[in-house]
Amino acid sequence: MLNLKIVSPERIEFAGQVEMVRVPGTLGQFEILKDHAPIISTLQKGVVEYDGQQLEILGGFVEVQKNEVSLCVEKSE
Repeated sequence: MLNLKIVSPERIEFAGQVEMVRVPGTLGQFEILKDHAPIISTLQKGVVEYDGQQLEILGGFVEVQKNEVSLCVEKSE
């Protein structure tokens, strides 16, 4: 399992355990699964998907380290 935290300027959008996260990276969409290599990446406008949920974003950053996934995003209205 991954510990996912999604934060926007307004509030914490999600915090909990998930099986996978798919994010719209600047160089293309990619999926994060358990034991993913450490990474920091920028995000572009698109959809963040996690365990059947979707969140539209305008951009942001993602950091993955030791099954901890942190997203700092700007949400679409």
